[in-house]
Amino acid sequence: MQEPEILFEQRGCLGLITLNRPEALNALTYGMILAMSEQLDIWAEDSSIAVVAIQGAGDKAFAAGGDIRALYDAGQGGATGEKNFRFFADEYRLNVKIKRYPKPYVAIMDGIVMGGGVGVSIHGSHRFVTERTMFAMPETGIGLFPDVGATWFLPRMLTEHDRSEVAAFGLFCGLTGARLRDQDAATLLKASYLESQHLEKLVVWLATGPKELLEPRISTWRILALEEPSIDFAIDSRNHLLAASDVVHHFSKDSVGEIVSSLENCGTEWGVKQASTILSKSPTSTRIAFRQIREGAKLSFEDCMRLEYRLARYCMTHPDFYEGVRAVILDKDNAPQWSPASLDEATEEYVAEAFAHLGDEELDLT
Repeated sequence: MQEPEILFEQRGCLGLITLNRPEALNALTYGMILAMSEQLDIWAEDSSIAVVAIQGAGDKAFAAGGDIRALYDAGQGGATGEKNFRFFADEYRLNVKIKRYPKPYVAIMDGIVMGGGVGVSIHGSHRFVTERTMFAMPETGIGLFPDVGATWFLPRMLTEHDRSEVAAFGLFCGLTGARLRDQDAATLLKASYLESQHLEKLVVWLATGPKELLEPRISTWRILALEEPSIDFAIDSRNHLLAASDVVHHFSKDSVGEIVSSLENCGTEWGVKQASTILSKSPTSTRIAFRQIREGAKLSFEDCMRLEYRLARYCMTHPDFYEGVRAVILDKDNAPQWSPASLDEATEEYVAEAFAHLGDEELDLT
């Protein structure tokens, strides 16, 4: 008998969620989203539950995204992309529910954390990362955009090196799909660092802690678990050392074109590599992501999610998402034929339709 895709259990005063698709790196299905939303409502009203925690099964991933293959199959190259609208609407409602949850919500972000996995973790009141954490928002590489609340959290990814209105690190992560690991992830995601060998102790502690002291105790642990983090860290350290000031210098420019030009002309191997990475992504998605992150800095969380729903509907009815999934996930030839094929063709005017209000079809968050 096949195990459930998502598990819910009560351990003492802890409501524990386990994403249970380790063979698929715990990617979220539509059924998992609906089940989780319903269970969170139940636990919110249950006085015996003082705190909720979420983890992924296995030691490879917390959750590597959403069920992209199901979206691809349902959309059939954009011809029936409307079938996917409900998936995104309910996923984004779940993200809002987590952000506004009335009880402590602890995300144990061990292993790969991407896409949909980010949405059910980063909005929690408390976040833990480990030495195995690998966080990324690579959506522009499959013709999508950084979603599940990235419109909110990417422009607020501030460090002491970056006090601009829109954090350059958010644009760096959103445009390149950069991978953040262990303490780098802890710093930028404002999370606590905890070695993976201690995770079971964390779960036991959450389950047994006195309810009246539980929330402040988590807060204290969060502070003690990670002392003053380093902000001169190495991202993509397998190849290059990267100072935070470099990201701020290049990714504070006023357009995608200026960012790419700055990187190409900086005279470093790292800069050329980042420019090439950006230019390899869907031009349409890249234009959308730049504007999305800039606009998100000025919006409420709920308005960020409404914007993402407009963008998701646009992407589900346009060709790049289906071509990106084909090239990266299905055929694995990594040679997508984007349409339009360049940033010069995918202009600001071209993507303006993606941001247009939907009238009566706006995402309902009431």
